[in-house]
Amino acid sequence: MLTDLKVKIGPQVYRYHEGAIDFVPTVLAEYQVKRLLIVHGTVSWEKAQPKMTFLKSLPIEIFYHRYTGECSYYGTELIEKIAQEKEIDFILGVGGGKLADLVGYAAHKTNLPFGLIPTLASNCAPWTPLSVMYKESGEAEGKTEHYLRQAAFLITDPTLVIDAPVDYFIAGLADTLAKWIESEAILAQPHLQDEPFLQMAGYTAKLCETAILSQSKQAIIDMEQQEVTDAFCHLSEIIIAVAGMVGGLGDKYARNAAAHAMHDAISKYLPESHRFLHGEKVAYGMFYQLALEEKWAAIDQLLPFYQELHLPMSLHQMEIYPKDEQVIDQLVAFIDSKEKVHLIPVEVNKERLKEAIYALETYLKDV
Repeated sequence: MLTDLKVKIGPQVYRYHEGAIDFVPTVLAEYQVKRLLIVHGTVSWEKAQPKMTFLKSLPIEIFYHRYTGECSYYGTELIEKIAQEKEIDFILGVGGGKLADLVGYAAHKTNLPFGLIPTLASNCAPWTPLSVMYKESGEAEGKTEHYLRQAAFLITDPTLVIDAPVDYFIAGLADTLAKWIESEAILAQPHLQDEPFLQMAGYTAKLCETAILSQSKQAIIDMEQQEVTDAFCHLSEIIIAVAGMVGGLGDKYARNAAAHAMHDAISKYLPESHRFLHGEKVAYGMFYQLALEEKWAAIDQLLPFYQELHLPMSLHQMEIYPKDEQVIDQLVAFIDSKEKVHLIPVEVNKERLKEAIYALETYLKDV
């Protein structure tokens, strides 16, 4: 029996349907909120406000803070200061993944409950009790803050989520597919196969993979046509919520491995990678992990999906391959430092990690 498994299922309340945002005041009343801080972005906030009509009639004090655009330690300090000065007792985040991460970490630092209204489906940040940290410049800090606090609620509306750039949705599909790619080999190990929560994590990761590979094309078409269909609702829900449950059930055994470690590495050491979305960098990271595991047949099977969604496959294709080999060494050293990469049941050391970078570039040279 595992003694190091920390199960953190997800938000206490979850609703995702047309009109769901009208339920937010009910949850705020449950928490007896008197002084609410709303952290928001710019464009997303303009789109969300019309669906938050309850703000005009809530019998509480409401304060507003537009975040800087990054989940940073500086941004966290700004929220901490406001929370202290205004005696805030609840934080509500309205926006995308970085904002969700920022609000979660700020709530952890201020010991306050928080809720989230995601405005797009690009990752599972609203579900997970962790925050990927960046500098204000957009460069990754190379570290993730984990905490035990979970959202009081995750509530949003597909008619809001569908009104976002399609590129973010596609990136979210890739980021969610990684739940299966990163956890499959780890969870398949004999000593982990009888663990109930890990079995649930594996089933959930497989659900993500099956739905994304079979329904993405239709869901993207529906989003482009602004039609809130079952295909769009189901896949956006899988991105925002179900994907987060994989790591919530499986903890380190089903959270991040080499694909996300590579994302963090290129975000930290290749500034030119900043033009790619989180999920796009993870898409390359998935192929990297499969190369590390020498699963070339799996790469072949995924190639049509990647090509159809125009997902990044190699550093050369992304036009960010470093000319200086020392940068490759930095990437490798960073990836090697991540504990969860070493849970993959293959030989993992700096030499093998470096070989996998070169092998993948060579394998995809003519694709």
